[in-house]
Amino acid sequence: MPENILRIAVAQSTVREDPTDATALRDSGAEVRRLMQQAADAGAGLVHFTEGAICFPSKRVMSELGPDEVGPSDWSKADWSVLQDELDRIAALSRELGIWTVIPSVHQLPAPSRPHNSMYVVSDQGKVVTRYDERTLSTTKITWMYTPGKEPVTFEVDGFRFGLALGLDVLFPELFTEYDRLDVDGVLVSYSTAGVSGHDHIEVQARGTAVNSTYWISLAVPANPDGGLESGVIDPRGKLVAAGPADKTPGIAVTDLHHAEVTTIGREFRSRTRERISS
Repeated sequence: MPENILRIAVAQSTVREDPTDATALRDSGAEVRRLMQQAADAGAGLVHFTEGAICFPSKRVMSELGPDEVGPSDWSKADWSVLQDELDRIAALSRELGIWTVIPSVHQLPAPSRPHNSMYVVSDQGKVVTRYDERTLSTTKITWMYTPGKEPVTFEVDGFRFGLALGLDVLFPELFTEYDRLDVDGVLVSYSTAGVSGHDHIEVQARGTAVNSTYWISLAVPANPDGGLESGVIDPRGKLVAAGPADKTPGIAVTDLHHAEVTTIGREFRSRTRERISS
């Protein structure tokens, strides 16, 4: 039988930090949709975006004591109606283009609960089919901003099964081992470097995770000149096979995923070995 192939695009987009600024939210949504169009024009069946693609809320903007002092976030300040409208427009464009879209955003929960930091999976029919909530929240996020998620999430596109990881999840190998056991072909990792420098080690960790698990890793990061990273796709041997613009400007990287023989061999070997050492 012919090998199954899926073309994916990973985006490198501008991240804005003020969810109270409707104009900035609109600008982010418009850029996301431009990159979706580029991905579809390149023949991609799936496009994957960074953490904060619509907004990466600043702890100081959201602080009820701020901006000079960080404290509990006041989420009533966020323009939830515009956030939802931008997500709806992204979903509508997914249907129009016939492309799957993985788009991180803040997920509102009933007050007084804090929201989740989430990734939405929008099908090529424009429907949100699942949502992943970041589990390994940073000290700032868990103390002042968000409610953590609890479970791994997988979904399937054209015979490929993907897991999802967000934010600091990339630092925890056990989450990726968990996805290995869930028989994924790849993990889509959305990570933000917004306003922060010195994150080039994240690519090293992502490449190590890919080769240790023998599955694909898509790493989506912001268009941040100081972040030390470009968005990219890593193959099951740990090789970076596609990368976004090296000057860290907004753009996409596109490549074809395939069910490489190494993926099957690696998974079968690990499964047999785990059974042996646990017996």
